[in-house]
Amino acid sequence: MDLLALADFTLVARHGGFGKAARAARRPKATLSRRVAELEAALDLRLFERSRRDLKLTEEGRALFERAGALLSELEETAAAIASGSERVRGRLRISVPLLFGQLAMGRLAADFVRQHPEVRLEVTTDDRAVDMIEEGYDLVIRVDPAADEALVGRPFLHDRLVVVAAPEVPRPTDAAAPVVVRGGDAAAIWSVRAADGPAELKVDPVMRLSSMVMIRDAVLAGGGAARLPLSLVGRDIADGRLAHWGDVAGSDIALWALYPSRRLLNARVAAFLEFLRRSFPAGAPEELAAFVEGRGRDFGEAQPLPPT
Repeated sequence: MDLLALADFTLVARHGGFGKAARAARRPKATLSRRVAELEAALDLRLFERSRRDLKLTEEGRALFERAGALLSELEETAAAIASGSERVRGRLRISVPLLFGQLAMGRLAADFVRQHPEVRLEVTTDDRAVDMIEEGYDLVIRVDPAADEALVGRPFLHDRLVVVAAPEVPRPTDAAAPVVVRGGDAAAIWSVRAADGPAELKVDPVMRLSSMVMIRDAVLAGGGAARLPLSLVGRDIADGRLAHWGDVAGSDIALWALYPSRRLLNARVAAFLEFLRRSFPAGAPEELAAFVEGRGRDFGEAQPLPPT
């Protein structure tokens, strides 16, 4: 494929017409029209729907523009960085993160990252669904235990596990079902728990269904029942005695992954954010996130110990 013709196509698509693109690039309109026609012929695809007054991308043209535009931008950035002799971290960085991680940590992480890289324009959205990185224009996504995907590569940067907690005044039943607060459609009738005195099965009676982990934590702190919550969210409450630790949920170890498209070059912005996450959570332990949320950051080593695994 002719990369110059592809670049001319993205130029025309970005400006919405041959005339506007020609004026912006100070190039002949006829040249741009010819180059796009050659690209369409080479691909055997119609990329634009043409009329006397309008020029619109076809479905195939839109798909090519979304993918080629990002790739060409990365190539230009790489070439500019090599020419200048340094990989400057600048430009837009668009990230999708899970709702809970966004609520707990992403605000401070975003501020710290931009403070270190003032030429970056950071955009962060929260979403628990599996976003389409290519179609929706994300450079990086953070997900909990993502399914294998050949189109994505990445690394885990934080680990966590679920624990069963309740307010100290809530008794732990032995035979009867325990009143519990659950999330969404959780329909489990029995929770398998690893307690200090060994494994056990806990019968549960959902008395509240809440959509947010933060809401569930608040309800549990208020004595609304027991709940399964991430250790990173409630570790400090356990250590300070605000919540009683009934045990760990069996088989609940989870990992947060930072992912990016395998078909894209690893640009300086994504590489810098991956390194930033590594330095922010060097051990990748849930206690580190709990300490970060409490505002202690790198003073984590001075914090009181949390429950053992």
